[in-house]
Order: sequence, then structure tokens, then C-alpha cells
Amino acid sequence: MDGKKMWRLVLQFKKDDKIGKALLRNEVLNILKKGEISGATEWIGLGGYGKHGTYYAQIEGMQFNAPCIIETIDEFEKFRVILPMLKEIINDHGIITLHEVLVI
Repeated sequence: MDGKKMWRLVLQFKKDDKIGKALLRNEVLNILKKGEISGATEWIGLGGYGKHGTYYAQIEGMQFNAPCIIETIDEFEKFRVILPMLKEIINDHGIITLHEVLVI
């Protein structure tokens, strides 16, 4: 099976987390765009819990502290440049993972 080795970056935090007055998810997407990452998908979850054990829930269509995941696939060198900026803003808000993947 032919394919190309690339990297998948996944950032997990809460939908309403902020950096100053800005939403963290918007700041993350801005960094990815400025880093010329080829594209990103933002997912808002229905429920879950984080390292502090706080449950995130959806009640009758309203989300409270919903989980947010932003993921993208690109070359490692592009991620290497922006990872320090992402790490600085994510900090204790969530988790960043990087996975080697085969794109077919």
C-alpha cells in the first residue's frame, strides 16, 4: 500500500476556554493558519471529563464546558515551528498530542 508519512496534531481543551478575552480555539486556529498548516477541523464534543475530573455535559441542547478537539495533518517541519506557540497557549488548559500517520 502506497502512502506518505505525515503527522497528525491533536489539541484537546474546553470549548469556552479563553486566553485573555479571546477564545482559545480561535487563537489555536489562528496559529495553525499563520503556520501555513494545510487545514484543520474543530470538533465540539457532547460530553466527557478532563484531568480534573469535571464532567462536561450537554443538557437539552445547551453545552456546558463542552470538550473541544482541533486536529490537522501536515509535515512535521511545519508543526515544529508552531508547537512552542501552541504549547504556550494550551498550557494547563488541555493536552497536545502528535502522531505519525500514513496518508493514503
